[in-house]
Amino acid sequence: MAADNSVTPTDASREPRENDPKDGAVYQQRMKAWYPILHPVWVIAALFVIGVVFIPVGFRLKQISDDVVELSVMYDGGKGTEECAITQPNQDKTCTHTFTVDRDMTSPILVYYEINNFHQNHRKYYQSRDDPQLLGRVGGQTKIQASDCEPLNQLGDITLNPCGLIANTLFNDIFKLVGGNSSDGKTLKMLENGVAWQSDLDYKYSQPTGFKSEQCTSCEDCACNPPDWSCINNEAYSETNDDGDTVCYRYFYPNDNTTQYLHETYPKVISPIKGVMEERFIVWMRTAALPRFRKLYGFIDKDISKGEKLTFEINANW
Repeated sequence: MAADNSVTPTDASREPRENDPKDGAVYQQRMKAWYPILHPVWVIAALFVIGVVFIPVGFRLKQISDDVVELSVMYDGGKGTEECAITQPNQDKTCTHTFTVDRDMTSPILVYYEINNFHQNHRKYYQSRDDPQLLGRVGGQTKIQASDCEPLNQLGDITLNPCGLIANTLFNDIFKLVGGNSSDGKTLKMLENGVAWQSDLDYKYSQPTGFKSEQCTSCEDCACNPPDWSCINNEAYSETNDDGDTVCYRYFYPNDNTTQYLHETYPKVISPIKGVMEERFIVWMRTAALPRFRKLYGFIDKDISKGEKLTFEINANW
């Protein structure tokens, strides 16, 4: 048999190649490393120290959790309050529910709604939106953006703005706090502004380009006629301000004859003056990761004493 006299070149003898890594400790993986020896004594000591730290921390977290006061009711039928059970969308059914506060509550007191078995995390659902449209773009929708919004991109010849499944399945039940006093005896009010992320308000949503609105000096002198204005039925929009006074606005939306805007889809919950800047809409558009979720509806900024009764009026539509 013939002997194998071949020679394998070493790193020093072969010529360097164009893409060879540098001859350094980092590039050649020659850095010093520490390989701990898991001796039973050290393992037991480490676990003991971790336990000494984590046990009191756990007790404190449990105490904080137990201090949370939660009052809840299922109001939409089934196991809940039959007065608000509905059999079709937008049924406009109203009921009331009174909570008795069993412990003192400190502000802010958050009001949530909870939905179960609704999969906002489904791929088709959470992709069904047009972000440039939400940011104010009118028209100019690409084929990809139109495809993402299907099947709720157009209704016949009418364009939906905003389009998509998320925007057009908005939770539109209405909650009103109609009874209850704070610890200092003042009438409670549920605030609905300040529930959305400020970054969403600043960078992700804007009224359509070309939108304009104007507060009228009086509701009697508030004509809202085309082509300068585009109010529904040529009637000015009225609302009650924080002082309890009725104020009226006129407004204009571009391409209103061929576009259905958010306030037209949800006239009871979306103001035409705010439109996509309505905070409850922005909260809804931030999709949940699990099929059972809660979303912030409003908050109460006053302390409430034990034994106080809180009465909510619920208008069921969703």
